[in-house]
Amino acid sequence: MRLVADVHGAVAALRRVAREPGPLLILGDLINFIDYRTNRGIVTDVSGQAFTDQMVALRTAGESYAAGELWREFRKGREAELQAAYAEAIEAAFDDILGALDGVESYVTYGNVDRPELIREKLAPPGRFLDGEVVNIEGRRVGFAGGGIVSIGTPGEVSEEEMAAKLEQIGDVDLLCTHVPPALKALQTDVVGGRAKGSLAILEYIEQRQPPWHYFGDVHQPQATTWRVGATVSRNVGYFRATGRAWNHA
Repeated sequence: MRLVADVHGAVAALRRVAREPGPLLILGDLINFIDYRTNRGIVTDVSGQAFTDQMVALRTAGESYAAGELWREFRKGREAELQAAYAEAIEAAFDDILGALDGVESYVTYGNVDRPELIREKLAPPGRFLDGEVVNIEGRRVGFAGGGIVSIGTPGEVSEEEMAAKLEQIGDVDLLCTHVPPALKALQTDVVGGRAKGSLAILEYIEQRQPPWHYFGDVHQPQATTWRVGATVSRNVGYFRATGRAWNHA
């Protein structure tokens, strides 16, 4: 089986990888709001380059409040117009990225930038959307728990309580697949973005259940890609938009 995360709109690369042999597991963040390397994405398409450049500068400097104020000022008086434009762009982005999976044995969960209801609606069989569920893939029990940590109010964020409930529902598995890492400094910290994105609920699940493997994404430039937690190997499968490569699980 092959795993990718943080596709972020890389349609051509996903289509290529999807046509390679074996099931494909996608661990969230399918669409691209802002690529922080280029400042391109849905935000730029809808709100313009100048706004995006300002937003990225503030967020990478850790000025979250100022970034929020910039957004509130930008949308003042045209809330409905912007909401409609973003809704249209987001739906088109999901059509493109999920279209790359047509006819492919794929297993998809969601990340913090995603809208899970749109993935569930638009992902055609044999693709499957999974969240808080276990499926047998190549003779292994694989559990999926989607969503990102609560941060800036994106649709795919889930609380620690919600994440813990999903993991309890999953129970014991051979592979755990999540979007976010466990709350371990080396795995959760982006050395460029600086924000810690780990989940305590995931860490506690791993410590208690000890699945042989845990795969995740979300952190584009991590301090470490792999960490052992007891008997569990926890691995970041990589920033697919940048690499165009899947991680192969033997």
